[in-house]
Amino acid sequence: MKSILLLLLLFIASGELIISSTATPTDFIRTSCNATRYPTLCIQSLSSYATAVRRDPRQLARAALNVSAEHARAASAFVSRVAANGSKSLKGREAGAVKDCVENMADSEEQLRRSVKEMGRMGSGEFAWHVSNVQTWVSAALTDVNTCMDGLGKGKKKKKEYYSDDVGVVGIRKKVVVVAQTISNALALVNRMASLNN
Repeated sequence: MKSILLLLLLFIASGELIISSTATPTDFIRTSCNATRYPTLCIQSLSSYATAVRRDPRQLARAALNVSAEHARAASAFVSRVAANGSKSLKGREAGAVKDCVENMADSEEQLRRSVKEMGRMGSGEFAWHVSNVQTWVSAALTDVNTCMDGLGKGKKKKKEYYSDDVGVVGIRKKVVVVAQTISNALALVNRMASLNN
């Protein structure tokens, strides 16, 4: 009877270890995302990468950059469609802002793609130099996105901030805000990775 109980306890214990080991990458992502400005979005967007990331800060930062680049690509395509299809309804400053936003989003995507490639070169030495490049490019990508958002709607009307109610412009802002948040999170994870390697 004692041997059966002992076997049962060992089985339960091994089961807990298995559960614990499979949950560990997700816990690592959750803990890492707590250091970002938008932790909920961070966890949602990176949880599917848990198996590939494991507990590697470098892989997590690279995954975050990939997610940001994909969001930037989708937003860039959307902005281009609005610029092409909404040119008749958009006028003056608004039309110019959307046109500028097309360029901003394309630049942002390119900076993020460069950052992802640079992350892949970190194993070749000169870690600090590669990290510095990534930080510079991700910061530039975030600046591009913020420039797009600023151009799309900040103005003063009765001392209150207002935004265009054009459907296309509203759609752009929604997508671009998410891009800005994912880039902010990616930059935080890159900085965290850099600090852990110091």
